Amino acid sequence: MMAWVGFGMVATFIYLIMSKRLSAIVALILVPVIFAVASGFGSETGDMVLAGVRQLAPTAMMLMFALLFFAVMYDAGLFEPVTRRIVHAVGNDPLKVAVGSALLSALISLDGDGSTTVLVVVTAMLPVYLRLGMNPLILATLILLTNTSINLVPWGGPTARVASALHLDAMDVFIGLVPVLLGGLVFAFATAFWLGLKERKRLGWTPSNTANARIDVATLSKPHHRPRLIWVNLALTLGLVVAMGAQLGPLPVLMMVFFALALVINYPQLAEQKKRIAAHADNVLSVISLIFAAGAFTGILTGTGMVDAMSAKFIAVIPDSAGPYMATITAFASLPFTFAMSNDAFFFGIVPILAKSAALYGVDPLHIARASVLGQPVHALSPLVAAGYLMSGLLNREVGDLQRFCLKWAVASSLVLILVAITLGVIS
Repeated sequence: MMAWVGFGMVATFIYLIMSKRLSAIVALILVPVIFAVASGFGSETGDMVLAGVRQLAPTAMMLMFALLFFAVMYDAGLFEPVTRRIVHAVGNDPLKVAVGSALLSALISLDGDGSTTVLVVVTAMLPVYLRLGMNPLILATLILLTNTSINLVPWGGPTARVASALHLDAMDVFIGLVPVLLGGLVFAFATAFWLGLKERKRLGWTPSNTANARIDVATLSKPHHRPRLIWVNLALTLGLVVAMGAQLGPLPVLMMVFFALALVINYPQLAEQKKRIAAHADNVLSVISLIFAAGAFTGILTGTGMVDAMSAKFIAVIPDSAGPYMATITAFASLPFTFAMSNDAFFFGIVPILAKSAALYGVDPLHIARASVLGQPVHALSPLVAAGYLMSGLLNREVGDLQRFCLKWAVASSLVLILVAITLGVIS
């Protein structure tokens, strides 16, 4: 019974936000609470919500200070030279801007953290899109496609999680995924090329079109920039990346400390500090409130047993004759399941069940592990992924707008990953 309640809850939530009948924050809170109370969990609903919020609190904390840190870096002009170089390189050509966006996102994604990629790439590239009149949702699409491909590296979240869940070596899982990763990047850059061509046509761009004059890079400078501190800020940012990679401390704590240093170094006066924080308060509040609201959704989804029931229902409908194809089934199942639930719930709750079932038919657990990560492009648009709310906040677009525009590209990317994996024998 709870499985169908869970499917109904997820479907209701998706419908309400994509049809714009409710905002994401309202739907994240009210939909699960109503379903939980209607299912007889009234007295336990509050504890479930608090449990979900506590689980996401470190993520919310990390995002808040990460937002503020990169906002200070942007205000101080750290990304101005990058933006200038991109503007000089791509000029006013939407095609070059789109391809350059994909390249920058792919490079930044090597740190294995989606939120960091969103912060850095959007901060650096959004001014270019706005000045050219390009659709910012194209930037979101290209970040999604490149980041979810690069994030298959061993230190990325999906590969590390599934390796831990199935007690496999992360490098063993990754080595087989290398051609899949490359296939995903090829698709991402092909998409960048296609969308860039469409923007050329929409904007009426031609090489000789004087109406679209080259952007004046002098307009990129702002009074609150600190050009004399650019090397200090670059060293501070690289220091943060190194500290994250070396795991010198919990990520939320590192973000807190480096934000404080960035604020003091660039804006030593108290009035300036307050002004810089206030300038970004709206974005920070909108993102953090959505993260805590998502905690209500995940807490109820887990606390009511909906996740377990949904996974059991899925296993029950697989006939014995399909056993040898469990890797392929897992790959396709990863699209809806990772959209409807967190990576932790999928990799630690469902994938081990799938792997045990597959083992009965002689399917290698490595193939199940690799298959389970192929739905990550779709997962990136899940209402449970913090980076999506961060993206919508920075682009000043509704989450529903983001999902409507990007979903078809995300599904296509996942299908490309699956096709490459099956064709090259990455999964049986």
